[in-house]
Amino acid sequence: MRIIGCDLHAAQQTIAMLNCDTGERIERTLKHEGSVVRDFYASLAPPVVVGIEATGSMGWFRRLMEELGITCHVGHPAKIRAIETRRQKHDRRDAALLLELLTDDRFPTIWMPSAELADVRALLLHRDQWVRMRTRVKNALQGLALAHGLRRRASLWSRHGQAALAALPLARYAADRRAELQALHDHLTAHINELDQQVGAQAAERPQARRLMTHPGVGPVTALATEVFLGDPDRFVDAKALASYVGLIPSEYSSGGRQRLGHLTKQGNPLLRFLWCEAAVHAIRRDAALGRFYKRKLQQKGLGKARVAVARKLGIRLWILLRDQIDYDEFCRRALSPATVR
Repeated sequence: MRIIGCDLHAAQQTIAMLNCDTGERIERTLKHEGSVVRDFYASLAPPVVVGIEATGSMGWFRRLMEELGITCHVGHPAKIRAIETRRQKHDRRDAALLLELLTDDRFPTIWMPSAELADVRALLLHRDQWVRMRTRVKNALQGLALAHGLRRRASLWSRHGQAALAALPLARYAADRRAELQALHDHLTAHINELDQQVGAQAAERPQARRLMTHPGVGPVTALATEVFLGDPDRFVDAKALASYVGLIPSEYSSGGRQRLGHLTKQGNPLLRFLWCEAAVHAIRRDAALGRFYKRKLQQKGLGKARVAVARKLGIRLWILLRDQIDYDEFCRRALSPATVR
């Protein structure tokens, strides 16, 4: 058996390999050129175990390991770095540290989504990018309209609002900018509508997403994002672990008898956190318990903190629906009988 600690970079990787049968250790740097990496790993006799730190460019390497039948563990970068006490960092030391953690069975493995979940995540991220681009275009058009005395707010995006914007008497370059922005807005809207249909179809095909959509205020985008970004709900031991994963908890700097709470950590997925906050606005209007909770927090903490508190409570509810595989009606029934809650 061969155990490999791999310090993976975009252009190259440094490996520290241990042959468990002979005790031989090998250090080597592989350039990511041509078939160098594939040829090296394909030449190794199984079984082979590889450990890498999580990086944004590791997708191709994980797919290669899966294709070659090699076990690849992905480690938590912060936990791995915390283990190294020396203030000396270079690629060979990093690879040796990964090898040591693997051989001592101390490697901090993180959960990784399947290829299917990763592909659905790509759909949601793609839609989010187009929505953000449309928002920038809409802000530019609103600014142009306000600068020329046209105040329509949300009705600016209606047929009559767009006609009124197009009829504004503008100078040459301002008119060209308006026409191109309006054309771009229409193009983005048409494409976003197509993506919404794809998201809706995916949500309708997945039982977990359909279960989440039974909660008031939760639509296909939020339901699908909650399922694919959370993944296996059983990997969270409790609601606090879930809130910490998504980044909906305050940062804390406490010492002695004094507690200091700061801003949200925002360490989790920003898209999921944003969607929960948006869905919370709709949920408080349709769910009486959430509405009462929001009004209470609004008086205590103010608008921003109240909205985040509702988003956190909504996210915990959705996690419970996933974990227990129940719908909203069953959740409400259990809420009336706390003894039945797991």
